[in-house]
Amino acid sequence: MREHHRSTRVIGSLLLVVAAGMSSMAAVPGGERRPPGDPVPLGQVVPVPMKVTAAGPGFEITPETYIRVGGHPEERRVAEYLAGLLRPSTGYPLPVTDRGGPGGIRLRISSDAHSKALGGEGYRLASTRGSLTITSWTAAGLRHGVQTLRQQLPAAVERTTRQRGPWRVAGGVIEDRPRFAYRGAMLDVSRHFLTVEQVRRFIDQLALYKMNTLHLHLSDDQGWRIAIDSWPRLAEYGGSTQVGGGPGGHYTKEQYTGLVDYAYSRGITVIPEIDMPSHTNAALASYAELNCDGVAPPLYTGTEVGFSSLCVKKDVTYDFVADVVRELAALTPGPYLHIGGDEAHSTSDDDFHAFMERVQPIVTEHGKTVVGWHQLAVDAKPVPGAVVQYWGYDRTGQAEREKVVDAARDGAKVILSPADRSYLDHKYHKDTPLGLSWAGYVEVERAYDWDPGAYLQGLAEEAVLGVEAPLWTETLSTNEQLDFMAFPRLPGIAELGWSPASTHDWEAYKERLVRQAPRWDALGITYYRSPQVPWPTAR
Repeated sequence: MREHHRSTRVIGSLLLVVAAGMSSMAAVPGGERRPPGDPVPLGQVVPVPMKVTAAGPGFEITPETYIRVGGHPEERRVAEYLAGLLRPSTGYPLPVTDRGGPGGIRLRISSDAHSKALGGEGYRLASTRGSLTITSWTAAGLRHGVQTLRQQLPAAVERTTRQRGPWRVAGGVIEDRPRFAYRGAMLDVSRHFLTVEQVRRFIDQLALYKMNTLHLHLSDDQGWRIAIDSWPRLAEYGGSTQVGGGPGGHYTKEQYTGLVDYAYSRGITVIPEIDMPSHTNAALASYAELNCDGVAPPLYTGTEVGFSSLCVKKDVTYDFVADVVRELAALTPGPYLHIGGDEAHSTSDDDFHAFMERVQPIVTEHGKTVVGWHQLAVDAKPVPGAVVQYWGYDRTGQAEREKVVDAARDGAKVILSPADRSYLDHKYHKDTPLGLSWAGYVEVERAYDWDPGAYLQGLAEEAVLGVEAPLWTETLSTNEQLDFMAFPRLPGIAELGWSPASTHDWEAYKERLVRQAPRWDALGITYYRSPQVPWPTAR
């Protein structure tokens, strides 16, 4: 997950100064100026689609455009989401209707053979002079098609005030489906507590790039962030601080379920993580009986790791785990529950193995699939059906890698989050004012230029569930800081999870990435202007 490293405290204003020099309000790649009505070339989006057939004149959204749906309730839900995206910037009414009629934007959930062939998240987008139609087998695919339509429109569509058109989409057909089932990001809300509004903002950013999973790191040494009725001091006391000694905070059950529902409306599943047996100081400080010596330690606001451990030999530990898992599982409709398991340096090997032997069945008894950091496969044995999240890097030993591969051969699925490729909290270079660097520096090309299907020697591609980009927050707390570290690396990880391996090409990707910059400007996203990318010139 992350190694011990003292984080550098960075004054927020420093980042803002740096970011101001690295972000621009440019509108076109490489300084070129497209004619005002010239649409984005079909398929020049992130992630790159599976198949693009450009043909003829495309569709234009006008004041007379309707968004047409059929009788499926999910069609209307997705249509209202699309209308909510387009109305502010276009100024058009864009009524959603189930009445038949010519033209307009059509959203269709279809069970025909062609739609089924694109799978549960695939879609077909057809743009002609008279209409634009998005067809999918499921609501998830329809949502992904909407995100493609969004990127095919001018970047000004992202603004919240009325903008000048025209609002044209290039003509032709896109047929698309994801390479991997799991495409996610992790948000650490424990080191620094992040508000509901901040998490919702991050969810919207994931949706734009067709990511379908948000892994919430809800507990760590510095803070417990979810209310548990049977152990109320976890949130009330254990959640009362954060790195550096700030006020911390936690989510009520209503706030958490609100986030789960909001994510679902964007096609994203929430996976909660309670990290254990280590990374538990907030819990140990809240309840003395969870400590082997019966003495509660003080709350912790530093950034060391591996010093805390639940008392493996006490029965109350498993009462605690069972209560937390029961309550959290009841709040979480998704199939997964993450139990952490990394950096348990203060837990003996025997105790770690014994702990995981007792805890994994608790998760499965509550109807959830176990997910754990890859130490679950290295120092214990995953239960059948479990998912192992690999966070190693170039210096990770071969024996450790082989144990992950062996677990996959025994039936475990693997999520790939190599720290020196996908960790969004890592510095771009030595002078990056935020982040950590224990796994090295992670520039934009390095984050993109690897193949999840061939990353671990001996790991079959069919054993790879997907990819995840973790964003740890030892040095991050504001939207500007989160954005600066996530962008422009996050879209690259999204493309690795979605697009066919045959499309993987850094030179082609960076030209499409350039087109995202005006969109980020319109969305108010602060991003790092990597010298590896030919960013637009400033206006």
